[in-house]
Amino acid sequence: MRLAAIILTYNEEAHITACVESVRFADTVIVFDSFSTDHTVKLAQAAGATVMQNRFEDYARQRNAALQAVTGQVDWVLFVDADERVTPELAQEARQKIDLAGYSGWRIPRENYMFGHRTRGGGWFPDYQTRLLKVGEAHFDPERRVHEVTVLKQACGTLDHPFIHYNYQDVAQFHKKQRAYSAYDAQILFEQGIRPKPQNYVLQPLRQFWWRFVTLKGYIDGLHGLHMGLLMARYELRKYRLLRGLWQKKVT
Repeated sequence: MRLAAIILTYNEEAHITACVESVRFADTVIVFDSFSTDHTVKLAQAAGATVMQNRFEDYARQRNAALQAVTGQVDWVLFVDADERVTPELAQEARQKIDLAGYSGWRIPRENYMFGHRTRGGGWFPDYQTRLLKVGEAHFDPERRVHEVTVLKQACGTLDHPFIHYNYQDVAQFHKKQRAYSAYDAQILFEQGIRPKPQNYVLQPLRQFWWRFVTLKGYIDGLHGLHMGLLMARYELRKYRLLRGLWQKKVT
């Protein structure tokens, strides 16, 4: 079974070399770039990766375009984000699993490092990602533009060894990403015809905090877990404020 590691990129010069190094076990390494304006492409080529470029619309379409680009060339694809690393243990396990019959995909746990902290609670581990996919038997739901969902023809298995994910290097990066995510989520609610209720501005952030910090055991990460729970509650509030703005704009 031929395996391609595919790395989606846009301005990832800080991560791309180390990421490519971690996936050299694959038969081919492809950097699927969205026309980066920094040194991502040059560094990827210097590290030995093949670079393809495709205009970015959303994550689901970008991953589907990458799958289409390698159809007929490889049997399996391992999608790796530029800020993720594949350990030797994960590499060996992936190689073993793709030889098993009856599977169209495998989900992989992730160990998230946020603000330099390994984060185990709050839903940040095992944080499964279905990223090891059989070409021709898997695609991403085009309706899910963020937080992609895979559609498989056969079974989905689960690997034991995790990605290492250097997620959110600092608070500024966290805020930038969460602003985008909350705007996207608000738009989805708006398209579904959901109107915010007065209690949503209080109860939804509280529920988000309780879910992250208590139900999902964010407390095991101590003050860091508390901080993450409060940050996620803040962006739950922002989502409903943005939703209110969308309805107000429609009325006017």
